[in-house]
Amino acid sequence: MTDDKKQTRTSLSELGEFGLINHITQPFDIKHKSTIKGVGDDAAVLEIKDKNILVTTDLLMEGVHFDLSYMPLKHLGYKAVVVNVSDICAMNGIATQITVSIAVSNRFPLEAIEELYAGIHLACKTYGVDLVGGDTTSSTKGLLISITAIGEAKNEDIVYRNTAKPNDLLVVTGDLGAAYLGLQVLEREKRVFEVNPNSQPDLTNYTYLIQKQLKPEARKDMVALFAALEVKPTAMIDISDGLSSEILHICTQSKVGCNLYEEKIPLDPQVISACEEFDLNSTTIALSGGEEYELLFTISQSDFTKIKGNPHLTVIGHITDESVGVNLVTRAGQQIKLTAQGWNALAKD
Repeated sequence: MTDDKKQTRTSLSELGEFGLINHITQPFDIKHKSTIKGVGDDAAVLEIKDKNILVTTDLLMEGVHFDLSYMPLKHLGYKAVVVNVSDICAMNGIATQITVSIAVSNRFPLEAIEELYAGIHLACKTYGVDLVGGDTTSSTKGLLISITAIGEAKNEDIVYRNTAKPNDLLVVTGDLGAAYLGLQVLEREKRVFEVNPNSQPDLTNYTYLIQKQLKPEARKDMVALFAALEVKPTAMIDISDGLSSEILHICTQSKVGCNLYEEKIPLDPQVISACEEFDLNSTTIALSGGEEYELLFTISQSDFTKIKGNPHLTVIGHITDESVGVNLVTRAGQQIKLTAQGWNALAKD
């Protein structure tokens, strides 16, 4: 056969990250009864003997996902583990093991790798997971980290993205927007440093924002809280790509609509003040910021009394029929179609 010289080329940025995943995995059929859930959720689900095993993986690349000019290696190691543990939590499971693979260029000495693994070790200790394997290799493009997390959950406890129902309440943990603003502060200080290497940044007013960016935490506590309150979410996802993107994932996969209320979105005071300083709209930042690793979930209205008044949880909307669409209800009562404008790993620079 001869190659077609006129074959078309489709840019990956046209598909986006999730579009590419859907496209390349479509031909693959499930062949084994032990595969309960494959591609398409926060983690795979495998049924082995009397336990369901959760598996998830994430890839972090220097220059795309992190900048070592302001990301300490110890923080990077910690965050790389948290990103994966968060996916296990989003399935209402408990992470038990991780594997870590890295590719490094020759600019990294042993001490730098030790610092990276010190952060990984601290995360393993914090979240009670075992490091059980991995790989190392050389790189010509800087540092690359790939972590796979393995977890477990009872079959009846696992929560998927595609099971939200009309009239369910939409709930979020914590507050939103801080991680993105922390990144903006760090990027600003980087530019100042490049102009004047002798400058000493004063980050006193941004401690919460920077912590949310450099050292986020997975909401493992929520798995225990759900059990204690006897609440099982009807659908759940972690907020890594932005609130709007995650709401659309739940609604698309569950074939439902949603009304999200702008006035209900939880914002920390530092987020509000930083938005004023950077001349940014706080709602836009909360919707599109990403890297929060908070949990977004839906619950039956009958469970509202069980979570009412909990300081960790905020009801921000409700699920509707698919025909209603996915909408942001503004403070003025106007309905605006919600679009995904969060992180897209395959977008063009």
